[in-house]
Amino acid sequence: MDYQDIEVPFHFRHLCWFCGEPYAQVFSFPPTHSEHLNCPHPHLNVNACGECAKFAKKAKGHTIFSVRQEVKQALLKAYQKDLAIGQNWTKQELADAGFEDGNFAGFAKSAWFMFEVARDRVNFKAWPLVVSGQQIDSIYQGMSFQFDGVTYPDIYHAVDFFAKTYDLNNPFILAVLNIIGTEQFAKAIRLARTCVGFTPQERQQLLNELTANQQD
Repeated sequence: MDYQDIEVPFHFRHLCWFCGEPYAQVFSFPPTHSEHLNCPHPHLNVNACGECAKFAKKAKGHTIFSVRQEVKQALLKAYQKDLAIGQNWTKQELADAGFEDGNFAGFAKSAWFMFEVARDRVNFKAWPLVVSGQQIDSIYQGMSFQFDGVTYPDIYHAVDFFAKTYDLNNPFILAVLNIIGTEQFAKAIRLARTCVGFTPQERQQLLNELTANQQD
């Protein structure tokens, strides 16, 4: 089965299509013969770094765009601790934290840099896929969700990230968002953090109160 090389803009010629890091290899999609019949677009070769290529080869999507979403999800999971730094600190707060000496000196020097690298990889917007002068339609992409400077594949991945980072109740966050709307994502996370340790009955009572307030 023939694969076609994508056209790469000059300033992206050394970068991974998935995350923007220097590329190390070519990822061919679809990766196996059994998936060729389900691929609605041309079979492609795209530049990938070693880590993203590894994630991409494990992806189950039937388009290169759904594979990219799975790669982003894998990056979120792999770098959850680094991304959490940006949720808990600002760059100035970290610089002023007094970690220059002792066991945390190394953390102070590298933490913000690691956060920025992880954030930029997750946020990287791939260049349009063009083959033989024709742009491949990207309607197969999911709806991404952006919050606090980080772009998540969708709202569910964002909720999952914060639930794992702060040990929060995932279904409760989703229930709150269902009541107040995703545009109040920050409020939903604050409520979930406030309710750590609540019984299921207490969480349900709060949900009932939120619903009543929305109806007023």
